[in-house]
Amino acid sequence: MVSRKDSNAARIKRHTRVRAKISGTTERPRLCVYRSNANISAQIIDDIRGVTIASASTLEKDFEGNGSNKEAARKVGAMLAERAKAAGIETIVFDRSGYLYHGRVSELAEGAREGGLKF
Repeated sequence: MVSRKDSNAARIKRHTRVRAKISGTTERPRLCVYRSNANISAQIIDDIRGVTIASASTLEKDFEGNGSNKEAARKVGAMLAERAKAAGIETIVFDRSGYLYHGRVSELAEGAREGGLKF
């Protein structure tokens, strides 16, 4: 019997490999993405101090609409960029957390770029 590959285990393996190479600094923090079937969320993290500078998610009370489509991901990216600007952040390192760069992950990145973040 052929067993099905565990895609989340493969994603975690990719994420671990990438995290060994990139890290967020105070000058250029890391934008980390988490995607589930129903929602998407993102954080801007300073790994040196170990703090989250800004975050945005479709689970927030003021978020309107469906949380699991491309439009929602773009809105989350724009909200995150706005909050990062308020915190004085302009350049970041993008961490896709092992997810493929297409669909909702790329829409979140485009929303953040439209909001004024550089990466």
